[in-house]
Amino acid sequence: MASDGFYDFFYAAPDGLKLHARIYGEANSGGWPVVCLSGLTRNARDFHELALYLSGKAKTPRKVVAFDYRGRGRSDYDPDISHYNVGVEAGDVLAGLSALGIEEAGFIGTSRGGLIIHVLGALKPAALKAIVLNDIGPVIEAEGLAHIRSYLDRAPRPKTFAEAVDAQRRVHGGGFPALTDADWARMVGAICRDTDAGLVPDFDPALVETLANVDFSKPLPDLWPQFNALAAVPLLAIRGGNSTLLSTATIEEMTKRHPGMETITVEGQGHAPFLETGNLPKKIADFLDRAEAKST
Repeated sequence: MASDGFYDFFYAAPDGLKLHARIYGEANSGGWPVVCLSGLTRNARDFHELALYLSGKAKTPRKVVAFDYRGRGRSDYDPDISHYNVGVEAGDVLAGLSALGIEEAGFIGTSRGGLIIHVLGALKPAALKAIVLNDIGPVIEAEGLAHIRSYLDRAPRPKTFAEAVDAQRRVHGGGFPALTDADWARMVGAICRDTDAGLVPDFDPALVETLANVDFSKPLPDLWPQFNALAAVPLLAIRGGNSTLLSTATIEEMTKRHPGMETITVEGQGHAPFLETGNLPKKIADFLDRAEAKST
């Protein structure tokens, strides 16, 4: 284990692409491992602080695996952009878990990561022992996804780290008044990487093209059948109080269909809440402990 709390793990996707994950707490022999799945253009670094907490500071230290999807972070880019979809990415996650010898785990999914969890529930339901959905559900509000596409289409190109922090605050600050300067800096460190050409977003630019043909004037397809199939799995749904992607109406319907579901609203944050802020790490750890205790 490196001094920064994790080591890098590389493995082959089903089609041979080289993929990457971060492994935290390898030596821990506590409860269920935890699998962290990030948003559309994000990567394993999003979960660094949370993973350090879950693997070392929580009452029940757990092994944590944070995946880089294809085209993100340290995973290879895919020359065929049609492979940038939740079905392929779910298969990549299963391949990674198989390579690590993990049969079951708690899953934490932010945005797209939560959609992948819905697909995993259909592909390998026995793997899902507990689920945390971070600002995502079976219904995606078109307004929120349109905002993401608009931002990606016009994403700023800062030259320095300080400019990048300022740009993120200008674009997203209205939805995240609760964030501190340190939170914004940590965000930029997670989403950008240094290159010879300067600071760049750490994902394949072709990912933006996958949203090009979405018609936001029509309701987006929902995943209610897949969500219904998760009814027996302990579930914690986290929503940003200012979220435009996950509505309160969807949360209410999720609660009706999954009566045991726990919910947290993170005031002062939008899509998606930073899981390392406030007391979220402890609440997530406590949820995992309760779910595991009930399973025995």
